[in-house]
Amino acid sequence: MSALAVRTGAINLGQGFPDVDGPASMVAAAVDALRGGANQYPPGIGIPPLREAIARHQQRHYGLDLDPDTQVVVTTGCTEAIAAAILGLVDPGDEVVVLEPYYDSYVAMLQMAGARRRPVTLRAPAYRLDLDAVRAAVTPRTRFLLVNTPHNPTGTVLTEEELTGLAEIAVEHDLTVITDEVYEHLTFDGRPHLPMATLPGMSERTLTLSSVGKSYSMTGWKVGWATGPADLVGGVLDAKQWMSFTSGGPLQPAVAHALDHEQDWPRALAADMERRRDLLLEGLDAAGLPARRSEGTYFTLTDVGHLGWPDGRAFCLALPERAGVVAIPAQAFYDDQEEGRHLVRWAFCKEEAVIADGVRRLRDADLHA
Repeated sequence: MSALAVRTGAINLGQGFPDVDGPASMVAAAVDALRGGANQYPPGIGIPPLREAIARHQQRHYGLDLDPDTQVVVTTGCTEAIAAAILGLVDPGDEVVVLEPYYDSYVAMLQMAGARRRPVTLRAPAYRLDLDAVRAAVTPRTRFLLVNTPHNPTGTVLTEEELTGLAEIAVEHDLTVITDEVYEHLTFDGRPHLPMATLPGMSERTLTLSSVGKSYSMTGWKVGWATGPADLVGGVLDAKQWMSFTSGGPLQPAVAHALDHEQDWPRALAADMERRRDLLLEGLDAAGLPARRSEGTYFTLTDVGHLGWPDGRAFCLALPERAGVVAIPAQAFYDDQEEGRHLVRWAFCKEEAVIADGVRRLRDADLHA
C-alpha cells in the first residue's frame, strides 16, 4: 500500500512511520560516533553502553533489575527481536497462543519455526481480551504466549486485570511469555503501560521486546532489544547470530544517549500523538468513517462494511483514485477473515497538516462501492 501511495501521489495514512525525526541530539550523537570510528562490527550482543542504558531504562520505568551482560541483547529493530525469539526458542510442533489481529511478522516466523499458532481474537467494537478464550486456546502442547501491548493494529492497551489474567494462565500452565512492547511509551488518555514482566511470577518466564524506533520517531534506525531471564535472552542471541549478527554500529551509542539523556522526549511525543489521534478521529467521523478511539500506538481502525465494498482490501485499493489517500486493509492481520474482512487501519503518526489534508480528501470523496 505504501508503494501504491508513492505511485499515485496519495497521502499515506497507512504505514506507521512518522513525518518528523526524533531528537536532534540523537542525530548529533550518531554523527559523532561515525566520525569517531564506530564503523566496524560492534559485539553481537550489542555494545556495553547501550545494554547498560537499556537496563537502566527498564529499572527506571518499571523497576526491573537486569544484568546488562546476560539479560539484554541488542537487535536489528523489534522485528528481528521477534524473529530471533521465535526461531531461537520455539520448537517445531510447539503451540503458541497469539493475540489476533497481529503484526504480520508473527505469522511468518511461527511458520518458519514449524510452530502452530493458536489465535485469540480481540473482537470489535471494544477489542478487549477474552481471558476465557485464552484459557480455551491452551492445550498440553502449548508452550508460549505471544502478547502485544499496546496492540497494533487495534490500539488496545491491555489493562492490569487483563494482564494479571494472562499471568495466571502462564503460571498455571508453565508457559513462557514473549511480549512485544514497541509502543510502550505511546499510550493516551492517562493509560499506563504495564509490562508483563512486572507481575508476580512473571519476571522469570517473560521475554520483553522493544525498540527505539517508535518511542523516539527513528523507525529507520532499526535498533531494538530483548530483555529477560538469561536463558531466554541467550536463545535470542543464538538465533540472532545467524541473522544480522550485529548492526547499527554508530547508531548504538546514539540510542544509549537517547535512553539516558532524552527521557522526556517520548512523553512529549505521546501527548502530540494523542492530539493527532483526535484530529484524525474527528475527520474520519465527518467523512462517514467512524473509528475506534485508540488507547495507544500509531493506529486506529474503521469498519467500512456499511459502504458496500466486499472487503477492506477492495476499499483500500480503490481509495487512492477515489480520494487520493492510502490506508491498510486490516484483514491481512487476521486468521479469522470474517472478523477482519471490513476493517481498515489508519495511521495518525503524521504531521497535523497531512492528517487534515487527508481527512478533507476523504470527506469530499464518494467512498461507497
